[in-house]
Amino acid sequence: MYLSSEKKHEIFKKHGSSATDTGSAEGQIALFSYRIDYLTGHLKENKKDFVTQQSLIKLVGKRRSLLNYLKSKDITRYRAIVKELKLRK
Repeated sequence: MYLSSEKKHEIFKKHGSSATDTGSAEGQIALFSYRIDYLTGHLKENKKDFVTQQSLIKLVGKRRSLLNYLKSKDITRYRAIVKELKLRK
């Protein structure tokens, strides 16, 4: 399995306030980014996997809406997570 519970704890510990803080916007955005990276690599190998393609589009939309929420609530946290995850070029 590509996303074990240990990997989730590591992501939330690095980007959230603690390993058990799974509800923070930063932690969720980091988790979505990890999953998006994995699915992008999968789609490069399996071009006709349309179910995965649809899931990828949904994840990108969820991440975008979380980023919009964070941008409206606290612009400094938004800028920090975008810089940390290198989402913008």
